[in-house]
Amino acid sequence: MRRSRSPAPLRFPIDQPPPPPRAMADEAKAKGNAAFSAGRFEEAAAHFTDAIALAPDSHVLYSNRSAAYASLHRYPEALADAERTVALRPDWAKGYSRLGAARLGLGDAAGAVAAYEKGLALEPSNGALKDGLAHARRARRPAPASGADAIGKVFQGPEVWSRMAADPTTRPYLDQPDFMRMLRDVQRNPSSLNNYLSDPRMVQVLSLMLNLRLPNHDAPPRPPAQSTPPPPPQQQPQPETKAREPEPEPEPMEVTEEEKERKERKAAAQKEKEAGNTAYKKKDFETAIQHYTKAMELDDEDVSYLTNRAAVYLEMGKYDECINDCDKAVERGRELHADFKIISRALTRKGTALAKIAKCSKDYDVAIETYQKALTEHRNPDTLKKLNDAERAKKELEQQEYYDPKIADEEREKGNEFFKQQKYPEAVKHYSEALRRNPKDPRVYSNRAACYTKLGAMPEGLKDAEKCIELDPTFSKGYTRKGAIQFFMKEYDKALETYQAGLKHDPNNQELLDGVRRCVQQINKASRGELNQEELQERQVLTDFQENPKAAQAHLKNPGVMQKIQKLKNA
Repeated sequence: MRRSRSPAPLRFPIDQPPPPPRAMADEAKAKGNAAFSAGRFEEAAAHFTDAIALAPDSHVLYSNRSAAYASLHRYPEALADAERTVALRPDWAKGYSRLGAARLGLGDAAGAVAAYEKGLALEPSNGALKDGLAHARRARRPAPASGADAIGKVFQGPEVWSRMAADPTTRPYLDQPDFMRMLRDVQRNPSSLNNYLSDPRMVQVLSLMLNLRLPNHDAPPRPPAQSTPPPPPQQQPQPETKAREPEPEPEPMEVTEEEKERKERKAAAQKEKEAGNTAYKKKDFETAIQHYTKAMELDDEDVSYLTNRAAVYLEMGKYDECINDCDKAVERGRELHADFKIISRALTRKGTALAKIAKCSKDYDVAIETYQKALTEHRNPDTLKKLNDAERAKKELEQQEYYDPKIADEEREKGNEFFKQQKYPEAVKHYSEALRRNPKDPRVYSNRAACYTKLGAMPEGLKDAEKCIELDPTFSKGYTRKGAIQFFMKEYDKALETYQAGLKHDPNNQELLDGVRRCVQQINKASRGELNQEELQERQVLTDFQENPKAAQAHLKNPGVMQKIQKLKNA
């Protein structure tokens, strides 16, 4: 049987090792105990057999299976398991209780007495052994009449159950616990039959086994014949069906002194952890470390003590100690087959420590790699955010290291030369390099916007013009670039707003004034309905380029449109 785990997202374990045999044996044993308590003795024996296959040296498992076999009246198997129990644990008094019960079931009353007496020598106050001994001694006494012993043996055959079940008179007796106790006593000790012959049920079963027909004195006399059928007799309430009275409950898994000590140590470790948590919340880090360390010494099977201590070291700025504890937690967690979330938590904490160190070492790669490993264990939103922060910090660091205003100016000048030669793609390349060297220069964004305009890449040019204005709201070129692009795109209202915004910072700028004039002319022309069909078509084409890529592709196949686009590039 495998322990089920809910696999975490992005976790693809290969050849995951099964749970330890002891844990699987405990699980099978628990199922056997539950089946035994419910009276399902065959099922209980099967579960105990599975458990024994996993833990063949457990005396308690043999003891439990012996009880299940005894309840099924399979006394030879019960005896074999009881003897195995005593052989594995000779000083365990309860094993002799199983041995005595099995011997008594086989009719060996003397052997049962010896077994019960040996168990009481080990544990004089054991009530089950005392009761079993008394029962065995009664069974060992000679019968008052020799004939009863011979007659009583007819109950010891296996056919007694099938014959009783087949006979409608005796079938209800199988569900009556007091009668079943009498019948079992007779099976174990045939000479005790005389003690129960006063019970008419026992006489009825005896007559059945001896093939004698005796009148059923419990039945009412047969009424005389009637001309009309009598009303059906009132049904007598049947006794409530109960499971056969079970043998004594299976003993729980024997807890050794070692296991008791282990549980006590775990409980003490949990108390130390709670004390450490309390100290951590109070920012008393040294005390918290002491408690977590003590918890680790008491119980090395719970890696949360390591991850908690790592969190304290992280708060204290002791990053190397934090990383060391996280590595230990991951290693120990894998040995214990710990939950993926625990492994992920340890890796995330290690990544956080590495990210702190990277602020000085300028090396975020190790932190990023650790966060990625944590996410393969368990995709936690907090870990993902930390990964994104680390990647952003790395990018910003790279930009800072690449920053060089002098080289940026040189690249800008090269771009200007190519622009004058109308080599716009080459100019864009140098302007882009200038921005990587100095992303805060609005002039370069303005120049690259002009290149994009010549290349017909209006959206990219508009974006650069807006960035230029964002970096320096007083830079007039940014407004002229943006207004010109909007004007070319036939967005005269927007272009007018852009030119007017620029005039607020530079009221006498002639380019801005000319732009306002051109926009007003086009707006007035449109309001009077003076736009011709060609101009309307141009506006639709530009709208499609912005909003309908599929229609834009169709426009590009039109030679007239391509000619106008080329003309726009050369403007």
